[in-house]
Amino acid sequence: MEYELIDNTQAKQYEYHIEGVLAKIEYIKTKDKIYLTHTEVPKQLEGKGIASSLVHSVLEDIEKKDLTLIPMCPFVAAYIKRHPDWKKLVLKGINIS
Repeated sequence: MEYELIDNTQAKQYEYHIEGVLAKIEYIKTKDKIYLTHTEVPKQLEGKGIASSLVHSVLEDIEKKDLTLIPMCPFVAAYIKRHPDWKKLVLKGINIS
């Protein structure tokens, strides 16, 4: 299923609004870098692949905006490890393990 990605710059988070609840990835953005710090999916949405879909959409947006990624969130790092094509966005010298 396709969800609409919202970059809520005021709250400094990417969002999906699903079934009246909020799934999000919090971030810190500098001029050309973005630090993904925390992924959160409400309990009632767990197990539906929403977190993975959210990470994928966020990575596409980061690529489109030509930002360098610093994945501080363990879930985001694990996603990139499972999908190594996205390592191209990660700041050189950061080890995803």
